[in-house]
Parts: sequence; structure tokens; C-alpha cells
Amino acid sequence: MNHQDFMTILSSHSLFSDFSDEALNQVFRAHYYEKREYEKDQVIHFQNECCRTMDLILSGRVAVQNLDREGNVLTISIFQDGDVLGANLIFSSRNNYPMTVLAQSPVVILHLDQEMILELCQMNRTFMIGLMKAISDKTLILTDKINAISMKTIRQCIIDFLRYESRIQKSQVIRLPSSKKDLAQRFGIQRSSLSRELNKMRQDGLIDFDAKTITIKDL
Repeated sequence: MNHQDFMTILSSHSLFSDFSDEALNQVFRAHYYEKREYEKDQVIHFQNECCRTMDLILSGRVAVQNLDREGNVLTISIFQDGDVLGANLIFSSRNNYPMTVLAQSPVVILHLDQEMILELCQMNRTFMIGLMKAISDKTLILTDKINAISMKTIRQCIIDFLRYESRIQKSQVIRLPSSKKDLAQRFGIQRSSLSRELNKMRQDGLIDFDAKTITIKDL
């Protein structure tokens, strides 16, 4: 990704939409930033690592995951092109990553330091409002995930997932957007627990499934 492609992507992002090309170039010449590429499954930030930058995903997918003492992996959320990471941590008095940030695909990330973010907020109201929205959205994602984990059975999690995907895909045959292992991590359970519940749901006549799809029969 050359400089011109990089600036084109930035200018089309909602945070930078009110900046002129000249203003963007001026800010990026005056402050520290880093554009880095990560391979699939490479750790971007380790749990408990100090957050020193706000990260803008230019391309690819990133997973925020928690690993408990038993080795269970819980995927809190998936972020992709245009999403922002670290905005809720970089100005916090407890600015350590509470979970691991992992590349789910080849990823290009723009790392912006604290001073640069402050100047961008002072220069442009749209940037500041967009940043506040990003911080608020991250809080809601975590709250929703906690509620989902603490209150729902495995079957309820599966049913909610299938109903949501059925609306999005407009079909009773749900093409899985990821592997069953990834789906288990999304629910915060073991792969074997997910398989066991899917088999029970098939025996109960609720669904049918193969390696890549789940067919809703009667939920």
C-alpha cells in the first residue's frame, strides 16, 4: 500500500471525512504514526500490554479474545476495515489491554499516538465526535457480550445466532461465516460442547447441518 492509496483510504473514513488532503498530509508529516502489516493469527496486542496507540484497521479482520485458566477462548468481537481499536484505552488511567488482539486474516493497521489524536480532535469537531462514538460503541459491545454469556444457555446462543443470520442472509439455510471452532469461541465454549448441542438440536428436529451450513427446520 503506497502513500497515495493510504491517504485515499483515510480521506474516505468517517473520522477524516472533513479534513482536506492538505490538512491530512500536514498532520501526518508532523506526528508519529506507524502503518504495519500483520499475518493471519499474529498477535497484534497481548493481554495486559500497555495501550500506547489508537489503531485504525485499513484492511483485514481482527479478533478480540479472552483466554481463561482452563484454556477456553472467548471471542468478544470481530473488527474489520474502518474499525477503531484502543480508543477506549489510550487515555485511560488503566490503559492495559484486558484481552488479546489477534489478526484473523492478513491485516494492515494504522497506529496513531496520543499527541496526534489530541491534535486531530482540536482541529476537527467531526473527528472528535466520531472518536467519542467509537469509544461508546466499544462499551456497548462489551456489555452485550457479558449479558449474552451470563444469561443464556448454549442452545439459546445458537438459536439467537441462527435467527440473526437468517435475517441477514434471507434464508433458512445459514452459510456459516466462520468455522465451528470460531463459532464456539464466539459463544465462549468448547468446540465439543457446541457439537454436542448441535447434535441434540438435530435429534430434536430443530435443525440439520453439515460442515458449512446449518438448516433451520423448526425453532
